[in-house]
Amino acid sequence: MLLDWGSGGLTLHRAGLWAVLGTAVLAVLLPSRVTAGDGWLAVRGLMGQRRVRTDTLVSVRRCGGISVHLVLRDADGQWLELDLRVLDANPLMWHLIDAGARRSVKRGTLRHGRQVLEELADRIDGQEARAVLTASGLL
Repeated sequence: MLLDWGSGGLTLHRAGLWAVLGTAVLAVLLPSRVTAGDGWLAVRGLMGQRRVRTDTLVSVRRCGGISVHLVLRDADGQWLELDLRVLDANPLMWHLIDAGARRSVKRGTLRHGRQVLEELADRIDGQEARAVLTASGLL
C-alpha cells in the first residue's frame, strides 16, 4: 500500500482492496490458539473464541479432505472446529480431550462420534508409543 501511495496511484478503492488482501493473508497465516483444561477446550482465532465442555459432548465429527478437522459439539449447543495437527503436536491436550470425552460417554451425552474418537486415540497413542520406543533405543 505504501508503494502504491508513493507512486501516486493509491485511490480509496485500491486502499480498500489492499486492506482486504492484508486481512486475508493474516487470516491464513495466523494460527488459532488452542487451550484446554479439565473438562473444556477453547480455540481462539481471528474471529473470536469458541469453547466447548468436553465432559458434556454430544457429537464429534471428522471433516475435510486435505486438512482434516474435528468438530466438537457440547450439550449447551456450543461447537468448535479443531485442526487434527494440533492434537498430533500436543498429545497432552489430546489426553485432556479424551478424558472429557470418556466422561461424556459415562454420562450418556455423547451420541455420535465414538468411532472417530477411538480411531484418533489409536493413532495418537500409537505415535506416542513409537516415540517412546525410539527414544529408548528399542525401535
